[in-house]
Amino acid sequence: MTDFLVIAFTILVAGVVAVPVATRFGLGSVLGYLIAGMAISQLLAALSVDIEQLQGFAEFGVVMMLFLVGLELEPRKLWDMRGQLLGLGGGQVVATVIVLALIAIVSGNDWRTALGIGMVLALSSTAIIVQTLNEKGLLKSEGGEASFSVLLLQDVAVIPILALIPLLAIPELAAAGAADHAEGAHGAGWTLTDGMPAWLAAIVTIAAVASVALIGNYLTRPIFRFIASAQLRELFTATALVFVIGIALLMTLVGLSPALGTFIAGVVLANSEYRHELESDVEPFKGLLLGLFFITVGAGIDFELAIAQWDRVLFWAAVVIATKIAVLAVIARLAGIRRQAAWLFSLSLAQAGEFAFVLIAFALANFVFDEPLADLLLLVVALTMLVTPLLFIVYDKLIAAAYCKGEAEEREADLIDEENPIIIAGRGRVGGIVDRMLQAAGFKTTVIDYDSRHLEIVRRFGYRTYFGDATRPDLLHSAGIAKAKLLVVALDEREQIDKLVRYVVANYPNVHVMARAIDRNHVFALWAYGCRDIIRETYDSSLRMGRSAYEVLGVDRQQAQAMTDAFEEMDRSSMREVADVFRLDVPFGENEELMERVKDLKTKWDPVLREQMDDILKRGR
Repeated sequence: MTDFLVIAFTILVAGVVAVPVATRFGLGSVLGYLIAGMAISQLLAALSVDIEQLQGFAEFGVVMMLFLVGLELEPRKLWDMRGQLLGLGGGQVVATVIVLALIAIVSGNDWRTALGIGMVLALSSTAIIVQTLNEKGLLKSEGGEASFSVLLLQDVAVIPILALIPLLAIPELAAAGAADHAEGAHGAGWTLTDGMPAWLAAIVTIAAVASVALIGNYLTRPIFRFIASAQLRELFTATALVFVIGIALLMTLVGLSPALGTFIAGVVLANSEYRHELESDVEPFKGLLLGLFFITVGAGIDFELAIAQWDRVLFWAAVVIATKIAVLAVIARLAGIRRQAAWLFSLSLAQAGEFAFVLIAFALANFVFDEPLADLLLLVVALTMLVTPLLFIVYDKLIAAAYCKGEAEEREADLIDEENPIIIAGRGRVGGIVDRMLQAAGFKTTVIDYDSRHLEIVRRFGYRTYFGDATRPDLLHSAGIAKAKLLVVALDEREQIDKLVRYVVANYPNVHVMARAIDRNHVFALWAYGCRDIIRETYDSSLRMGRSAYEVLGVDRQQAQAMTDAFEEMDRSSMREVADVFRLDVPFGENEELMERVKDLKTKWDPVLREQMDDILKRGR
């Protein structure tokens, strides 16, 4: 018990100290955890801690992370990503395996070993990439979504890779018994499909995946409803963990990636009413386990071997990173990913992934690698993961800064890949509240904003917002304006509001346009453009202030509200009548007909309004 407490205390202190310091210097939390692991590696060794076993436990943080990511994706959205999954993901895996295998052959390795090296190093780190993109609010950007598509395909690619590695066994290594230490702590282990014919194993695997979808669709709702009736939060948390762990176990038993299984479960539950409770319950465990995983990666670095073979370690780490960046850049170009997003896509996926630890041990056990090569590759994987936060710093400080330099027009608009019934143009003081109200009621919105700095802040709070000029017809088309029910125009600049309202009213008469007006004159202009749902930005707050003034002066609250309603009704009626004689080609102060109409209305309505106010006050006495 004492040893456990010492180990837990050491790891937690290292993380608590290193991560805030790393974050303070702009290095990110992932690099902070890696540094913490390196700092305590010798202490953990002195305590006889099995780093590989601890890492195997900590990898469950990746499983939980993909479950949470799945909760953010609806099945329709995942289906829409199929092109990216196959095109970007499949292209990256195949091309990277081929290039790395050729380099390994040129370096003097047997072709079977070289192919194994290519497959092991072709995968990237889901843990580092998703965590870092989330921290920076980039996961839902064009480059972030492309990266995530590749990661999903890589999770699927693990299955055929595990099937291919035993076929690459080298007889000489098998005869020498180079891997008689078994599969290691990260080995594949026993599965239900062991010894089954290929056709039966395929049926069992498909049945397992189908059962996850069925459980998520039909059983979780009554189960969670029953648990919720107990009104014990800890019981709901335990049930959420049982659900995630159970699915991970099922996937492991049929030889699939547990992370892939929990991701599917998350997607199935994306529309569940318990989605937010599941997120809040699983999130703390995910964060702690991911941190522990990164610490174990840092602690697992063999510094003696790294020093002894520093040239080979650096060479292969550089080869992996350079090859992946080059392959990803070509794929991004072919896929039409725009320049800044292509840089993010290429740099974020340049490292080897955590599943490489599994595959290296598996290849060692199946006589594809010898032990010295396996040890070297473990160092290479760890080093590429260690360098990844630095690549993100390069992106932030150099690439993103270069693209953001100068006027905002230089930045390319985000690729809008969803069509929702509501489009909100502008997410500032007005659009932000409207968006939150609509989303709280379950409505799906597509938000477009032109303020890149504000947009990045909003994204960090988890709100999906696309960068771009909402007045551009092509951007509106990609957002689905032709099928939209409602367009909320909440832009700050009057010229932009006018331009957008005129275009949509003229070209999409079936779309209900709700526009923000800067002042009374702007209301008249928008009315002239054909907009019939106009909200003056300070009008409601002015009415509330007037109502409060009534109450301060001794008017009863209900009477004050009735008087406010009477004023509002009269004012809106007057506004509509004045709007009918407003002319866009005549300055407001020079429109004589409008001036006369205002005077007539004042003469007509002021006595009527005063009489209504008096009646309201009399009824309250």
